Amino acid sequence: MSLNVIYGKAKNEMAIKALINRLKSLQVTGTLYIGYPILALANESITLDALLVADKLGLVAFLMPQTQEINWLTPDDVAKLQDKQDQLFYAVANNLGRHDNLRNKRKLAIAVNVVSFFPDLTKLSADKAEVIVATNETLGDILAKCQQTEPKYLPALNAAIQKITNIKPVKKRDNVNKTNSKGAILKKIDKEIANLDDWQKQAAIETPDSHKRIRGLAGAGKTMVLALKAAYLHSLYPDWHIAVTFHTQTLAQQFKTLIRRFSYEHSNEEPNWDKLQLLHAWGNRSQPGLYSEIATRLDYPVRDFLYGKTKHGPKKAFEGVCNELIAVIQNREVPTLYDAVLIDEAQDLPSSFFRLVYRFLTPEKRVVWVYDELQNLTTDNWIPQPERLFGHNELGQPNVRLTNTEGEARQDIILPICYRNTPWALTVAHSLGSGIYRQAGLVQLFEDDAVWEKIGYELIEGQFQPNARVVLRRNETSFPKFFKDLLSPDDAISCHHFEDFEQEINWIADQVFNNLHEDELDADDILIILADALTAKTKANQLILALRGRGIQAHLAGVTSSVDELFSADSVAIATIELAKGNEAPMVYVANSDYCANGFELLKLRNGLFTAITRSRAWVRLCGSGDGMQQIKAEFDALKSQNFSLNFTLPEEADKLRTLNRDRNTTAEKAKLKRAIEGIKDFLELVENKKMDINTLPVDLRQGLERIIIGGTKESKL
Repeated sequence: MSLNVIYGKAKNEMAIKALINRLKSLQVTGTLYIGYPILALANESITLDALLVADKLGLVAFLMPQTQEINWLTPDDVAKLQDKQDQLFYAVANNLGRHDNLRNKRKLAIAVNVVSFFPDLTKLSADKAEVIVATNETLGDILAKCQQTEPKYLPALNAAIQKITNIKPVKKRDNVNKTNSKGAILKKIDKEIANLDDWQKQAAIETPDSHKRIRGLAGAGKTMVLALKAAYLHSLYPDWHIAVTFHTQTLAQQFKTLIRRFSYEHSNEEPNWDKLQLLHAWGNRSQPGLYSEIATRLDYPVRDFLYGKTKHGPKKAFEGVCNELIAVIQNREVPTLYDAVLIDEAQDLPSSFFRLVYRFLTPEKRVVWVYDELQNLTTDNWIPQPERLFGHNELGQPNVRLTNTEGEARQDIILPICYRNTPWALTVAHSLGSGIYRQAGLVQLFEDDAVWEKIGYELIEGQFQPNARVVLRRNETSFPKFFKDLLSPDDAISCHHFEDFEQEINWIADQVFNNLHEDELDADDILIILADALTAKTKANQLILALRGRGIQAHLAGVTSSVDELFSADSVAIATIELAKGNEAPMVYVANSDYCANGFELLKLRNGLFTAITRSRAWVRLCGSGDGMQQIKAEFDALKSQNFSLNFTLPEEADKLRTLNRDRNTTAEKAKLKRAIEGIKDFLELVENKKMDINTLPVDLRQGLERIIIGGTKESKL
């Protein structure tokens, strides 16, 4: 164990550095928060200079000198310091006293210690026992005299400090009567997820006065971290114009709920939504977005999807309209619109959007972007590195570079622990998403092999080098222990092949009935995801009828219900992958999974399957029919036979996989591929029926076939 320092906004950096160095030299273990938390008082909010939660000490709130060097305190100074310490004591005590699990009968169970730290102090002109002042030399003795807190209260104390006790009100689940039902298991899981981990704390609270990248797995808490950061910045700088933007419309309500709860913790007030704006990345005439707000301020026509699709193609629509705005402002001064912009789902947004946003920020260029590349549903490429993502200045230098410097707020953070998905479901998602056990070969891999370790996998066999076989599995530290204590692999995720869709939906409807009546789940614990968006309405209607036949209400998100809200207390949600993205449910059924097995847009299809699987907090059921589902099930069974390990050979060049399996953007390209496939089918049928002799083919075609089939050269002969 060591001292974990979370760098919020420091008022006196020299004093803070002195405190950190002294605590480390004293080998204090725990977490030291700088410029955090913000506590609500009756008429104002105060920001703590530093707060220590130490394993053997408990809680210590520090007051720091307001100027760089103070070596003498007069009696008047001491009197003022007394008032400040009293105010801070009551602010901390009252804030913690609101939490039931931090009280012991009528008393606060947490010992609140307040210490003023003046590293260079040599003279204190007063003798008041109530005023506790520490210097570099005396800090160890002062901490040793602090009142301690019983260790059993520390987890709840951390949760209160990190402002996540109200992140998601835990369901009472009064209908749960069985000991080991799925409802009972969820009650236990809800109690376990209480504290931010070290990476989440760094991502949410640390605030460099520039830019920050946060990467993480599905279920690593990215949206929650961004909401907490937005609330923290808004409380710290209430006059700032802050925008929180995202790709999936259903995230709007989730962000608003989270930010509101966090803001009430910080300031006991509703956020000023004029200053802190929640904006869809694009927006339209009826609902503002970040792009539409910028276009309006420039007095430029706000382009909608129909315009973008017509002019730039469906896959390049948003990229195209953003590029149009960039061209408009290329050689002109633009107004400063935002002090900070926080971007969720960055993997789904084009580079032109980031370059556009960059131009309208204050000179500090405070932008935070969050993403998981395997949830990319809109593009074929990995999100570019920051040096390319935000473009270059007039000297050709990158506008954004990321550095992590010791003793400063980190600019680049990866969240490696997955709290939403079981280790088995997440491994299945990565396996199917990458095509690890696909008979026809891999679909995609990370460009940097080191990412596997950073997202929680450990190398069991082999080495990361071209043409080498490697075996990977989830590291035991990459997921909460309660998953293995409460769930089994076979129940956490399963794969089912059916004769046709009718058989599939009847099985799903029966399972949902059991979930509600036997497993003690609620309707809003269940999410049915339809993999094929084009047939979603038709298939959803069939599902809704099947569920109604069993007395179960259901709705298709965005069609028979609002596009902004996915779940309903009395109705089972059905959604496309696109609308399910950013949401989660304990029980997830992925219907017509076979759609994601093969196709022209294989990257998008496999990323979609990854996204669907990772919506689950506990249980996943992959369902489908036909040859495609046989293929998915074969890949699933192969992974399961390897005890949920990823066993594959690294290709020569991983980036070529994405080129090979990329999305075909134009109708002409798709039509050409379709004609080629039909031609091959006709050719094989003629040869197999002996209506065509392969030797009658031109020599160059025969040689080409041989190269493709058996890997020969131009000189090979049939």
